[in-house]
Amino acid sequence: MRVTNQLFEAALGIKAPWYVQGVDFDTAKRQLTIAVDFVAGSRFAYPGVAGEHPVHDTQIKRLRHLNFFQHECYLEVRVPRVRLPDGSVRLAQPNRVGQLDGFTLLFEALVLAQQMPFAAVARIVNLSWHRVHAICSRYVELALASANLSDVSTVAIDETSYRRGHEYLTLVADMQARRVVFVTPGRDAKPIESFAAYLSQHNGTPEQVTSASIDMSPAFIKGVSEHLPNARVTFDKFHVVAHASKALDM
Repeated sequence: MRVTNQLFEAALGIKAPWYVQGVDFDTAKRQLTIAVDFVAGSRFAYPGVAGEHPVHDTQIKRLRHLNFFQHECYLEVRVPRVRLPDGSVRLAQPNRVGQLDGFTLLFEALVLAQQMPFAAVARIVNLSWHRVHAICSRYVELALASANLSDVSTVAIDETSYRRGHEYLTLVADMQARRVVFVTPGRDAKPIESFAAYLSQHNGTPEQVTSASIDMSPAFIKGVSEHLPNARVTFDKFHVVAHASKALDM
């Protein structure tokens, strides 16, 4: 049994003071459960507090991990709560724990598939659509909170429809970085006002935008002129060609 435990320790990258205490396979549920513990007397660091701290008590966390072949795999980790110098007791999360309770980081990375809809990912990992959505939403929140838009100067603004054309979103892309930096409901001047405010919240200013590519929508023209004062407007060539073709046909 110890050889099996050591094999899983190597596969999972588990290092002292952590170790695999045991492995159990439930044939009926087709689930592999790996129990992870730490050596008695171990001390643990806590973010923002210097040093390593004694264990006060523990909690068992059951974390969904990547599948073991075709079987679901779970880590049952005995997670320590440490006593800090000020007398408070805090949970010392191992680095393999994900952002959403109940999952490992690697499992969350699998769920964050860039080219698959939530429903397809949910079928693959046997989770509900809502759980997959919750994982993805948490990472979107973290990414937005740390966004730095100080270098954004050239943007492209366009709208797209969803819900069978009954609702609209406005998207703003950084043309130099070639990535979407802002999405909001609507397709009038209000989304551009919201983008200007979003810039100010993420290390940027509306004045730093020197070029904006838009369609010939009066609402977008108004939004850029009012909220991106230094932006030179470039009209999307496809809309220009469409208007020219329509004029020639008249």
